[in-house]
Amino acid sequence: MTTRSCPCGLSGPYETCCGRFHSASAAAPTAEALMRSRYSAFVKRDAGYLLRTWHPRTRPERLGLDPGTRWTGLEILGTSGGSAFHSTGTVTFRASYRGGSLHERSRFERLDGAWVYVDGEFLD
Repeated sequence: MTTRSCPCGLSGPYETCCGRFHSASAAAPTAEALMRSRYSAFVKRDAGYLLRTWHPRTRPERLGLDPGTRWTGLEILGTSGGSAFHSTGTVTFRASYRGGSLHERSRFERLDGAWVYVDGEFLD
């Protein structure tokens, strides 16, 4: 049996990288780790995880994931805050998909000790 690498771009296998966050056996320790795990959730079409890790004040009621979107890679371009010593953080990234890419600066906050996605600003 071959172990597949994690979609987030880190070198580890999915199960011990973002998979442990998706299964709720661990919580993302940083805003960047949460961003990576959310990208992996888009790849895996795990709407439940995306909604669970979205701040309640900005979370949509439901999330429609386009089954035709084929995510092809994630590049972290910069981070600010978002460590164990912060209550807020930002992650600037480029997520590529077949036919284009999404460039965004996402904002994260700690809520009851856990990192959650607040919102994002699209960049050119």
